Amino acid sequence: MSSTAAARLLRCTWRTIGQIIARVVADLNGEELLEGVTRIGIDEISYRRHYRYLLVVVDHDRRRLIHAVDGAHPTSLNAFFDLLGEERTQAITHVSADGAPWIARTVKKRCPKAIMCADTFHVVQWAGDALDLVRRELWNEVRERRQLASRRAYDEGKILNEARWSLWKKPENLSDAERARLDYIAATHPRLHRAWALKEGLRVAVTSTGPGAVAALDRWIAWAQRCRISQFVRLARRIREYRSAIVATIEHGLTNALVESFNTKIRLITRRAFGFHNVNALIALARLTLSGQRPKLPT
Repeated sequence: MSSTAAARLLRCTWRTIGQIIARVVADLNGEELLEGVTRIGIDEISYRRHYRYLLVVVDHDRRRLIHAVDGAHPTSLNAFFDLLGEERTQAITHVSADGAPWIARTVKKRCPKAIMCADTFHVVQWAGDALDLVRRELWNEVRERRQLASRRAYDEGKILNEARWSLWKKPENLSDAERARLDYIAATHPRLHRAWALKEGLRVAVTSTGPGAVAALDRWIAWAQRCRISQFVRLARRIREYRSAIVATIEHGLTNALVESFNTKIRLITRRAFGFHNVNALIALARLTLSGQRPKLPT
């Protein structure tokens, strides 16, 4: 429950509840969380405006939070590996993360034997962003024609604006109206429809399993390189740079989905408390809730 509800139940102040949580978490054995860790997920989560982030590390095998600290940057990640120790760091076999270059560089430096897995959600998100750039570029062209007081240009701009969600959704999730809008785009704006097909092709390639998945990814890279859509040509270069991490994800089936679910729970903790005056209070409550440790009660 929220600290306010607990304070009302126990007839004390919410500050007292926060102090109790901090003391209980401080008494828990943090070393226990770090023992036997072999596959971890690393991510960052915004907990306050003005670029305030937590660095979150999750144990994939035991499905629990093992580390959270204020500040998501190479220094905080290096501090985690220092806390882990050289022997346990070298025992790590797999690391999943999004495409942040600083995470990849730090992991490669500290545990070079670990297999780096790229999160497929973020890879598909890159394609969605590239697709939206193509849509907005086309919308700007239509807006320039609209200045000539063309009614058709106005209707066209409205359709492109409303087509945003139709282009982002999976084909199987489209409603009849959204499918009709996509068919209209295929007939009137083949370049945008080709960009949508590229986005869907990448989604299918990175979420597939089996021996044909890697070949599908390579075919997609070759297709994107010659598609003559600048946004996807740049994306193809980016995918080529992260190819080994994407292939590792396909082969080992390790994504950052578990870490993202923990991030959602941390956001829920923050929203339920209407924010925190001190980030250490948020970290303490997240660890008490998500680390899987149970404090020993006095009785």
